[in-house]
Order: sequence, then structure tokens, then C-alpha cells
Amino acid sequence: MFTLTLHGIDVYQIANWFFIYSFIGWVWETLYVSLKEGEYINRGFVNGPVCTIYGFGAVSVYLILKPLEQNLFFLFLGGIAVATILEYLTAVLMETLFHTSWWDYSDRKFNFQGRICLEASVAWGIFTVILFRVLHPAVEKFVNLYPRYAGKIAVCAAFVVYVCDFCYSASAAFHLKDRIPKWEQALEKKHVELMLKVNARMNALELPGGVSLDSMKDRMEDMDFIRGMNKRRQAILEEVSSELKSYKKSLTAKIGHNTKRFFRAYPHLNRGYRLRHEKDKKHKRS
Repeated sequence: MFTLTLHGIDVYQIANWFFIYSFIGWVWETLYVSLKEGEYINRGFVNGPVCTIYGFGAVSVYLILKPLEQNLFFLFLGGIAVATILEYLTAVLMETLFHTSWWDYSDRKFNFQGRICLEASVAWGIFTVILFRVLHPAVEKFVNLYPRYAGKIAVCAAFVVYVCDFCYSASAAFHLKDRIPKWEQALEKKHVELMLKVNARMNALELPGGVSLDSMKDRMEDMDFIRGMNKRRQAILEEVSSELKSYKKSLTAKIGHNTKRFFRAYPHLNRGYRLRHEKDKKHKRS
């Protein structure tokens, strides 16, 4: 099996590259999200330290664009095209299989269906240039450091562990379509409760001196009054946001390990449910 070749490169090399890039992608994603959230978050689909989309994407981009490796400009453009297509197809495949979305670019400019966006595509183009000029030469040297027989054993072992891990994780992912509606209903109910609480507190809001919201129109020229109101309003909203976040954590504490990990690592999992729910509503109305 390892003697088979693809574009003149044997499967042994490709298999090693795949797992190395999957690990590098996992390190990058996990570090970025963990630092952003202030806590450790495993961004892989599986429990192990691999992000398959990075491994598959890096190897695919390298094999497809290898004829262009001497031209940085075409490498950049090719990286944008190939990686963006792969990202879009992966998003569609995972949404189809698991009935939910694993990432969402809806809040980014120039996005398409929330699955891809210009910002990410340009980043893929830059990454492609770095891949050919920096990363891949280093990865090739690394693979050549250890004996071929050791590499074969490592790849086979990693593949077996990965398949078991993937099946375990996929089993949990297939149940998301049943769990997300309950999650959404609970969050929506809590959100309504908190909004009612916010309205009640805002209506009862008073500043020193007994100035209430009812007399606000008479104090519009009072900048100290306005600043004070804004500070108090902001404090209330932050308190409510913190309470909603705590409620989300309490919900995740009641679910299984993998499902909990998915919700922590992929905050847009409910997007697919919401889109389908809205489509069903429109369909019933029509």
C-alpha cells in the first residue's frame, strides 16, 4: 500500500504529511480559540490532537498546486480557490450529515451562506504560499529524520486510533440534531426571562437625586445624567450577558463529554437548526 504513488509521491509520504498537518492545524486552532476564550478548548472534531480538515486541505492544496510552486502569485490565487472550495464542500457535507453548522461567517463581510468569506479565503491564499515556502520543506525534512519502518508503524497506529476516535465522536455528532432543539428552546426561554428582567430594571432605573426614566426627556442636556444612565444600562446588560453565559455552562454540564466539547468548541452549532427551523416555518406559511 505504501508503495503506491500519486503525482509521483508515494502514499507513505502523503500519509505522514496528512497526520503532521492535522496536528499542526489542531495546535493552531486550539491555541487561537483557547487564548481568545481564556480557557482550554479542543477544536478538533475528534478527541485526539488532530484537525482533519487541515491535514486533508494542506495535502490536497500541495498536490493540486505543485505545478505552480515556482510562481508565488499563482500559488496565492490557487490557494484561495482550492482551499475555499474545500472549505465550502466540507461545510455542506458536515451540515448534511449532522444537520448543523460547525462554523459561521455570517457576521463577516463578503460571506457566502455563512460557510465561506473573503477574509478567510485570502488567509488561505497566504497560508498556501507559507505552506510551499516554509512549512512543507520543514515537514519533508522531519519525515526523513525517522526510519521508514517506524513511520509505517506510526501511521498505521495513528490511523487505527483516529478511526476509533472518529466513530466515537461521529456517534455523538449524529445525535446533535435531537439535542440542539431542546438546547435552543431552553436558551430561548431563559433569554426571554432575562429580557423581561432587563426591561423591568430599566424602567425602575434611578440615578442619585431621584431622577427616573420618566423625567429623562427633561434632562437630555445634562451630560452627567446621560453618562450615568449609560453606565448603569451597560452594567445591567453585562450582568444579564454573564447570567446567560452561566446558564449555558449549566446546560452543557448535563450532557455527555463529546457533546459538551462540541458546544464549547463550536458555538455556531445551533445555526443549522435555526436555518432549518426558519425554512420549515416559511414552508408551512406558504
